[in-house]
Amino acid sequence: MSLEVQVTVDAEDPGALATFWAAALGYVVQAPPPPFGSWDEALEAWGIPPERRNDASAAVDPDGRGPRMFFQRVPEGKTVKNRVHLDLRAAPGLAGEERMAALEAEAARLLGHGATRLLRVEPDPPLIGGNIVMADPEGNEFCLD
Repeated sequence: MSLEVQVTVDAEDPGALATFWAAALGYVVQAPPPPFGSWDEALEAWGIPPERRNDASAAVDPDGRGPRMFFQRVPEGKTVKNRVHLDLRAAPGLAGEERMAALEAEAARLLGHGATRLLRVEPDPPLIGGNIVMADPEGNEFCLD
């Protein structure tokens, strides 16, 4: 039996990162449980003080196939390169200039959501197809692959 996977990311602003990654992945920010119409309504009912209402957030695949992305507030900021990162498969099956054009289009879209472009790796067949290294709004690296 396999286990379900959740990707957990430490954050300064969990709500903002959940919104960014929902846009990046085609996910949605996780809705509150019934009967609540909003997270503010749920957190108010549960007695969570306003200053703690952005301690966590999540983005989920609306089709239920991909892993849940969970963002949790931590007191310290990011200080070094990620040991694990996400590869967003933005150009599967493409090669050469067609691949790089698809990656550039996705990079431009994500820049509009607050990502930062870090590096373009040119194709070097047969082993390197080319990719673009980016960072989310809090500096967490990911690749467009």
